[in-house]
Amino acid sequence: MQTSRSVFPDTLLSSSTLQESSSLTLSQEPATTECNMENGAKTGYVHSLESFGSVDGPGVRYVIFLSGCAMRCQFCHNPDTWNMTAGKSYTADALLKQAVKYRTYWGNKGGITVSGGEPLLQIDFLIELFRKAKEMGIHTTLDTSGNPYTEKEPFYSKWLELMKYTDLILLDIKHIDEQEHIKLTGQTNKNILAMAEKLSDMGKPVWIRHVLVPDGSDKDEYLHRLADFIHTLSNVERVEVLPYHTLGKFKWENLGLSYPLEGVNPPTQERIDNARKILGAI
Repeated sequence: MQTSRSVFPDTLLSSSTLQESSSLTLSQEPATTECNMENGAKTGYVHSLESFGSVDGPGVRYVIFLSGCAMRCQFCHNPDTWNMTAGKSYTADALLKQAVKYRTYWGNKGGITVSGGEPLLQIDFLIELFRKAKEMGIHTTLDTSGNPYTEKEPFYSKWLELMKYTDLILLDIKHIDEQEHIKLTGQTNKNILAMAEKLSDMGKPVWIRHVLVPDGSDKDEYLHRLADFIHTLSNVERVEVLPYHTLGKFKWENLGLSYPLEGVNPPTQERIDNARKILGAI
């Protein structure tokens, strides 16, 4: 899921793969992809890996960035993750074999975090990965925008199964206002807020993340509305304000894409502090 940081991980896609990503359009609908199989095992497309993540869940995390995202956030710092089938193919066993090499650094709080892109687009693979991780006693965190969420089948039953193996959800709420959300991301937020409410009903631990964009989400009216929504949820352990920055701008240029927020500067410390106060963020 896209956060306010660019991915500079252990492994990166090639420049040719970056160019392929630019063929995806803003009108692309969220849709999960079928898992490929390798010797009878499900495989997923992995954009990149990070061995010592410190901002994607509790403790030290092994972070897996899956490929594919249907949202087109104007502030996206990782547009190179958009392509659904780009990246390297891994089985769950192969990824976990890599991850546990760093287990001694995790302590009591660390584990694996799956981000993206949007990991829920590869939900079949994600279920297998998290199920096997839990069998190994590994803490699992899902970093998601919630964009693919629906209570229609077959997705909903798969999502419920995934939640059995998920310890923590980092949920990015890009904008509380639906029309502004569509302008900012190209997608509605109705299903995203519905997923947040469902997680609350289930009592599943959630960290809310909100990217603060000047002249976008950074307006007191919207921040208060988001705070009011968060207060209706019973499962939110923390709220994080992620200040917009331009560190990923060069990736848009590498893809031959126009950067939508050209000329927009990061928020001031005063506005960051204001947002944190309104949202009760850390």
